[in-house]
This record gives sequence, structure tokens and C-alpha cells, in this order.
Amino acid sequence: MEILPLKKIPEVDPRKHYSAINTAVMDVPSMRKHSPPSHSDDDMIAITTQGTTSEAPVHGNLNPLQGFGVSGNHMDPEGELPPGFGQYEDFQTIDWQRDIARDRTRHRHIIKEKLLSVFGRMKGAHDAWSGWVCVLLVGIAAGTCASLIDIGASWMVDLREGICPAAFWLNKEQCCWGSDETLSYEGGSGECKEWHPWSQILGGGRSGTGATVLSYFCYILWSLFFAVLAAMLVRVFAPYACGSGIPEIKTILSGFIIRGYLGKWTLLIKSVGMMLAVAAGLSLGKEGPLVHVACCIGNIFSYLFPKYGRNEAKKREILSAASAAGVSVAFGAPIGGVLFSLEEVSYYFPLKTLWRSFFCALVAAFILTSINPFGNQHSVLFYVEYNRPWMLFELLPFIGLGCIGGVIGSIFIKANIRWCRYRKISRLGQYPITEVLAVAGLTAMVAYPIHFTRMNTSQLIYMLFSQCGPADNHELCDYNRNFTNVNKEMNIAAAGPGVYKSLWLLAFSVIIKLIATVFTFGIKVPAGLFIPSLAMGAIIGRIVGVGMEQLAVAHPGLWIWGGECGPNSFCVTPGLYAMVGATAVLGGVTRMTVSLVVIMFELTGGVRYIVPLMAAAMASKWVADALGKEGIYDSHILLNGYPFLDTKEEFGYTSLAADVMQPRSEPLAVLTQDGMTLGEVEQLLSSTDRNAFPVVVSKESQFLVGLVVRRDLVLALENAKSTQTGITHRSPVVFSSAITRTTLPSEEESSPPVRLSKILDMAPMTVTDHTPMETVIDLFRKLGIRQVLVTHYGRLLGIITKKDVLRHIHDNEDDGFGGLGF
Repeated sequence: MEILPLKKIPEVDPRKHYSAINTAVMDVPSMRKHSPPSHSDDDMIAITTQGTTSEAPVHGNLNPLQGFGVSGNHMDPEGELPPGFGQYEDFQTIDWQRDIARDRTRHRHIIKEKLLSVFGRMKGAHDAWSGWVCVLLVGIAAGTCASLIDIGASWMVDLREGICPAAFWLNKEQCCWGSDETLSYEGGSGECKEWHPWSQILGGGRSGTGATVLSYFCYILWSLFFAVLAAMLVRVFAPYACGSGIPEIKTILSGFIIRGYLGKWTLLIKSVGMMLAVAAGLSLGKEGPLVHVACCIGNIFSYLFPKYGRNEAKKREILSAASAAGVSVAFGAPIGGVLFSLEEVSYYFPLKTLWRSFFCALVAAFILTSINPFGNQHSVLFYVEYNRPWMLFELLPFIGLGCIGGVIGSIFIKANIRWCRYRKISRLGQYPITEVLAVAGLTAMVAYPIHFTRMNTSQLIYMLFSQCGPADNHELCDYNRNFTNVNKEMNIAAAGPGVYKSLWLLAFSVIIKLIATVFTFGIKVPAGLFIPSLAMGAIIGRIVGVGMEQLAVAHPGLWIWGGECGPNSFCVTPGLYAMVGATAVLGGVTRMTVSLVVIMFELTGGVRYIVPLMAAAMASKWVADALGKEGIYDSHILLNGYPFLDTKEEFGYTSLAADVMQPRSEPLAVLTQDGMTLGEVEQLLSSTDRNAFPVVVSKESQFLVGLVVRRDLVLALENAKSTQTGITHRSPVVFSSAITRTTLPSEEESSPPVRLSKILDMAPMTVTDHTPMETVIDLFRKLGIRQVLVTHYGRLLGIITKKDVLRHIHDNEDDGFGGLGF
């Protein structure tokens, strides 16, 4: 075979390959050696792209892709791919550049049609409004789904303690306060006679030792039943429905494909499972998984609009808006939801996505408020309002709470990751239902004796955030105060014995919750971290707040109070300290800052408390970052080995592209532009699992011509064998756009060539062997590429995939030369 000199390489019009720029595919993860079977969720939501088949007859020397209507840029005039071409398999990363270029080509075609006909104008209007209509539907569905989950969870939580015989579908509060007929109390004791505890139903009465033991037993049984039911639903119907889902959502939004993770079965089981998990009394919350639920809704609705359903990069715009709606309905904080999507989960966040995320979060919050699942005219259970100002000196305890929150967050992350790693390498991971039963049983047995751990965590947070008033008769508000007017605001007063008893119980409660959450987060049920983190921080903050309050009572004349404290004054708010403590611990666990402050601000409705919240959040992040670099979600991404490249990290490496490229010692698997037979190409495909192959002039010269994706190559060869006549294993495979018989071996002249120039990416991303790795990492992060080819004076040397970049970062971190983390 004669080797063509470089000057004889056929010239190709680069405009024909505009949409294929930067085509790159990362290596297949080690978890998949062959193409995996379709997941059950895939069967429910995947919509196959239908292409039009050309009616032209197929001749022996025609391009095998002509029957698909594939042009030089892999797309038909409307920018749509033929079946299979340009699509992604499971556990692969998307090509942001190619998908965005496809959408631009499609948009240009629509603009051209608008000038030709009325139908084109209608099509253009539909395309312009499709994004807004999609996020509108996502917001409506997310708000409705969250309301149903809140209503169901509140009913199941109360079901552990008793039932309303008159109307079993009512929870305890609705049973006692829903109407005049059910509003009745026995002897002023505060016990609702319409609500029957299980001890009374089973014949043990409402009080006494026997009733307590019977209620304790029923509490544990109901907790075990709810927990095992949630675990079995997850294991049988939707394995992806377990956990928080936020680490996986971050990975998916960065461009990774996880088929079935956002499917219909996952949505259904996640919604039901989180209600059961909360009702089981496990130390977890439903607010985090609501982000996963909202993203499932966004993924399903995106298939109604081909603009998003058939383009993975565009689909992630809808998923970013859906994640904002998830936080919006979780906390009743639409602005905080948008900032959460921007700060925490989104990888690609253009300005139009910001607007649509805001609109989606607004619609979701409006629907949640309209349904009013909590019956308090607010969209969250622990909504409180403060009106008292804070003093300048209080910044010191606020910052101290931030430091404590950072320490607790770092301790929790290290302990939870160590336990999750042990679960993965030990036999414990083989028995997920047994582990759920053990955790639920131990949690129920330890939590029931203490009132603060037995009650619903959201109600506990609401109580800790609230300021004591004349109508509060629980021990935490046992102050030595006298009131002549029940509507009068409570002034500062000395704490009674009930307050000190409650503080000791709260101290035990925070230890129990910390230990329980370490073992709970990661088990095979839907589990979130927001509520447990807020509860731990609120407990610590309330303890500190009561201490500051009693200091003001004992020494009201100290200079630190600035003359604000006196016998009839109200200068210290323990509930504010609880709110600041909750912000600190949640910030230490998740490393959120701006979005966290806005969420807490929207929860309280007080503008004047932004400075204390900001001070606590920043102190918490600084301390937590000093003790450990990653937050809980990034730590679980690393633990699970997801290919996530953080855009916020700073890297400083002295290595070059030649030090990281693969392979280093053995030859790189390549294709030649016109010197290989069909049998040789098939042999190469079967002997390597690479997802993309560089195309060179010849194996001797190694001058780079382009890049071809494995999936497109396999589909093209199958189509050629089924449509072209005379194709054998000796047929030459040609990637050049023009070929003469003189370039073919004499024994292969009788076999028609298989022309594959149309699937060849003529402009792959390339760097030289002396390119610094800092630049290479920036290419992967900012352009969303999946691999880059390394050349030396035009000759191919090697390839760097996203997996190689992540491995290089990990190796440098182990050596102590990792990211600088500015």
C-alpha cells in the first residue's frame, strides 16, 4: 500500500463539519465492559429519535449513511440526528460542544422557515415558548407532588402514635383542631380525646406504665414496618431512588449519563419512599430528595419537547430549573432555590437558564402555597418571624456558632464517609434491608424515651426557632414570668427548672442525632441531610441562646449589652441563636454560603438578620474547609467514583500533557484513512473498549486526520453490511472524502469500499505534548469536552480522556500537590 504524502490529503470544506467540532468521548467506566441492557426506567421514558429514510436506491459504492439522510455535519436540515448517531450510552459523558452546535443549526433552520410560510412562523413561536412552557409544567407538577408528599408524611408520622377513629385520614393536629366537633379536651389536660393512642385502642388506656410500654412497643413496630417497606420498594422497583440524590444530580448536570436515574419509576418510588422513611423516625429529611424528585419531573416533561428531549445539553437547562423548584418547594424559598441551583448543583448555567429557573421556582412555590399542606398559610412547617433587633456584641457568639457548625460538619462528613466506605467493601453492603431494619430499630428504641428525639424533626426545629410566649406551656419555656395579658410579649426572665432540664435533654438529643445521621445517610432508602443538619444546629444554637439570655438576666448592667437589657426589656432572642446555629451546621455539612443565607432569610422573613446569618455561614465554611476540603455531596461523588470535574476548584500543576496522555509505552489504537479492511476494523473494535478512535493518514506517518466515535462507527458498519451489496471482510474502509483505485490494494479492488467520511470529525480538540496540564484541565471544565488528542508537529502521540484528568488530580492530591483550593 502506498503511503500518501501529507500534501495529498483530500481537502474538506470545514463548514460541512461545523457541528462536529470537538467530538470526544471518555473511556467507558470499568463498571461496563459491554453495552448494558436497557434499564426498566429507560423503557418507560426513552423516546427513540425517528429519522426519515431516503427513497433513493442504494448502490454498491454509496455512503452507508445515505439511507439515513446524514449530511456532512451528522444532521438533517432541521438539526436532528438519525437513529442512534450522536446519541450516548449509559455511563458516558456528553459532548457539550457538539450538542450546542446541533441546537444552533436547528435554530438557524427554524429562523429560515419563519421567512417562508405561516407554518414556519408558528413553528418558530412554538420553539421560542417551548422552554417557558416546559418549566411551567415542571413547576406545577413539582409543587403538587411536594404538597402530596408533605400531607402524606405528616399523616404517617402521627400514625406511629395513634389514629383518629372518626376520620382515619386526618393527622393528630387535624383531628383535634380541624372542626368544632373535634375540638374538645378532657379536663383541660391538653389531651385531645378525639385522637386515640395505640395504647387506648389496644385496651391499655391513655396513661400509666402499661400504656407507656404498649405505646413504646407500637412505636417501634410502626417504625420497622415503614422502614422495611421503603427499603423493599427501593430494592425491587427503583434502586436509584435511595439516598439524597443530590450528588448524582450534580454529576448528571455536569454531563454524565445515568440511564433510569430520572425515570418514572424512580419518581414514583422516591416520592412514596421518602414519606415512609420520614414516618419511620429515621434521622433524615425529605427536603433533599425533593430536588431529585423535581429533576425526575423535569426529565419526563422534557421529552414532550424534542428541543430538549433529544439534546442532552439542552435538557440540562430544564434540569437546572427543576432543581431550583425542588429547593423552592422544600423550604418555601424560591430565590434560595435559584441560588442553590447556581451555586451547588448546576455545571452550565447561562442567563436564560437563570430566568427560567426563577420562573419555575416561583410557580412551584405558588402551587405549594395555594395547596397549603401545613395549614399555616406558609409553605414550610417551621416558618417563624422575628422583629427584635440584635446587638453588635452578639456577633461574637454568632461567629462562635459558625465555628462550632464547621467542626460538627467536618466530623460528620469524615465519619459518614468512613462508614459508607466500610459498607462498600464489607459484607454489610450485601444486606441493605437488614441494615435499614437495624438502623430503624435502634433509632426508634433510643429516640422514644426523649421527647425531643421522638417528635417530628420539623416540629422540633419549629419549636427551637420560636420565641416563648404566654401560651407555650412546654418545659423549654418554663420561665419565672407573670402575665396579665395573654397577648403581651414575654420579657426577659430567669429560667425555671424545666428550662435546665430541657437543655440537658437537648444536649443528649444532639449527640443521638449526630450518631444516628452518620449511620443513616447512605442506607438504601430516600434520605436527605437538610433537616437533620438544621436540627442539630438549632439545638446547639438554642442552648447558647438560653445561656446568653440568662447572662443578661443575671448581669443586665454589663457594658456589652449597651443599655438594652433591663427588668422589663427583651434584649436576647434564643430562637435567633437557634436559627444561626442551624445555618452554621448545615453550612459546615454542605459548604453552601450564599444560597444557604437566602434560604434561611426566606424562612424567617426578617431582613435585619442577614448579617448574623452571613457571619455564621462564612465562619462555618472557613473552619470546615480548614478541616476538610470537600462537602458531603462532593465527598460522596468521590466515594462513588463519578466523573465530576469541579468548576470551582483551582489547580496548580507543573506537569505537561505528555505526562498524562495514554498510552505511554504501547501503540495507540488508531484507524487509517484508507488503508484498513472491514475485518481489521471489526477486529480493532472487539479488541479494545475505547469509545473513540483517532484517524491518521497511515500507521507509519501518524499524521492526524480526524476522530470517529465508536458508537457511530459500529452503526455505520452495520448499516453498510445490511444495505450495500458485495460487502465482505476484505472490503476497504475509507474515511477520506475522495479515493482512487490506485490507493487500494490490488486484491481488494473487486470489493466495494465502505465510505465513512460523513461520520469523521475533522476538527477534534488537540493540544501539543508541551501544553501545561492547567490548560488541559481548563479545556475539560470550560468547554465540556470528553477527550483531547495530543500531537507533536501534527503527528499523533496520545489521547487524554476525562478519566485520565481525574486520575491525575487524584494522584497529585495523594502526593500532597493537589488543588490549591483558593
